[in-house]
Amino acid sequence: MAYKQDFTYVTGTEPHRTRTREILKAHPEVKKLISKNPMTAVWILACVSIQIVMAYLVKDQAWWVILAAAWCIGAFPVHTLFVCIHEAAHNLIFKKPSWNVYAGIIANFPSLLPTAISFKNYHLKHHAFQGVHELDADLPDHWEAKMINNYFIGKALWLLLFPIFQAIRTIRCIELAVFDKWVIMNIVAQIAFDAVIVYFLGWPALAYLGASFMFSVGLHPLGARWIQEHYLVLDKNQETYSYYGGLNGINMNVGFHNEHHDMPSIPWNNLPKLNTAPEFYDNLLYHTSYTKLFFTFLFSQEVGLYSRIVRKERGRVSLTDTTMPDVQMIKEEISA
Repeated sequence: MAYKQDFTYVTGTEPHRTRTREILKAHPEVKKLISKNPMTAVWILACVSIQIVMAYLVKDQAWWVILAAAWCIGAFPVHTLFVCIHEAAHNLIFKKPSWNVYAGIIANFPSLLPTAISFKNYHLKHHAFQGVHELDADLPDHWEAKMINNYFIGKALWLLLFPIFQAIRTIRCIELAVFDKWVIMNIVAQIAFDAVIVYFLGWPALAYLGASFMFSVGLHPLGARWIQEHYLVLDKNQETYSYYGGLNGINMNVGFHNEHHDMPSIPWNNLPKLNTAPEFYDNLLYHTSYTKLFFTFLFSQEVGLYSRIVRKERGRVSLTDTTMPDVQMIKEEISA
């Protein structure tokens, strides 16, 4: 199969809301899985603590030791913290929305850059407008896909610098730009944390934290998660893919991506329980190895940044949508 030089364009809105309605109709018992999980806060405190301790342990080491520690150890708790930020973005930790904001800001600390609240603002629209180029910041830019193409070196650099490309994409999503008190709080708290690390542990410790963040979402098998979720690696028509592998254990089931898009109000600990609706998932292709996917993406001439589905239809979803279609459908059912 020849490498495509453009995205795959489809008609119709994103597929998950339709499946959400069908799942709720066929398996009303899944409503019980919708809840909050305050224990996620324990994961946040544990992973933040691990990174602070690691930063202390490597602060006087050579640069190559710092990089090795970041790649082999630091990437894992930071990636888990990114999942915690994702849970906070969907208000799946605490009942009070503000407490979820605070949890996300704390989980953001070891990543050095204040991204938790901005991620929330853009990520929720990824759910509501999946594949709509001007509203879905998860999609690569046209220039980005063309520049990287399908060459190994380009894809390796893309993974290495993934956070930078991700940040640049938000410029095209001008309709979603938000700068409010929560964004300001995230920035101030993050600057304060970074300053404390430099003051007490020094710049090498800060470098360890920064490298851990870059590896956790980039040139590392964990970075294959971004390819796993929506890239057309296994099939040219299936838009979303789950990962059912061992790393779900430390990554808080983030691999259950089809399940999450279908039922975004279910916290991470309950996502595997959606196997009570097997007829909706048994026919879907899925990944079992991030390492295999990592190397497939890097070396396959048939896979690149154009391996994504794009659509123009926004559907009837408003820009103010809270992206809780499962809860909304349940409310509509009760009021009917």
